[in-house]
Amino acid sequence: MSRTIYLVEDEKVLNDVLVDYLQAEGYNVVSFFDGKSAIERIKDKPDLWILDIMLPGASGYEVIKKVKEHNKDTPVIFMSARNEELDRVVGFELGSDDYITKSFDPRELVFRVNKITERVYGSEKSENFLFVEGYKISPNQHTVFWDQAEISLTYTEFALLMCFVDNKNIILTREQILEKVWGIAYCGTNRVADDTIRRLRKKMENLFIDTIYGQGYRLVVKQ
Repeated sequence: MSRTIYLVEDEKVLNDVLVDYLQAEGYNVVSFFDGKSAIERIKDKPDLWILDIMLPGASGYEVIKKVKEHNKDTPVIFMSARNEELDRVVGFELGSDDYITKSFDPRELVFRVNKITERVYGSEKSENFLFVEGYKISPNQHTVFWDQAEISLTYTEFALLMCFVDNKNIILTREQILEKVWGIAYCGTNRVADDTIRRLRKKMENLFIDTIYGQGYRLVVKQ
């Protein structure tokens, strides 16, 4: 059964992009461009709401209040252009399950949506774990375990891990890593790959990510 998401975002371009990404993941998405229209559909009982905070008609705070009044267990993700701690605190106090600051990679929002829907409703995908050098990896749930203990990875760290796992024992240039993990549209410093690899090495000490000087990086896995 496809989960239904109600997305409330007044910026049309971002609204359209997020709808495309979520639908590609298999979700049924209904989008709104103002808070008032969203409030009028509260009784529809979607599986998850994604709310911008600053909305015409009614704010995201007003919408979540109505959502929780109708069904306190419905999960909600807040989006905001403001990276302010007060917004996060207020959002969580009102019952939001997550908070993401613009501008973000749409794939990160999809990742967060998957995590929340799997936690609340359970996974509908057949699970196929990967076992790499003693680590148990779930591509569906974006989780990694070592000796039954979960290792906390960010969205980008997990994407980088899967990039290496999918190309184990193959040298990847920094440019290839940037394209596979950050996307072809990424235009920031290429040192971000080095920094993320450094964090991944620290969190997963039993993985051997080899630095091939002048070429790139390689995940060395025993055959």
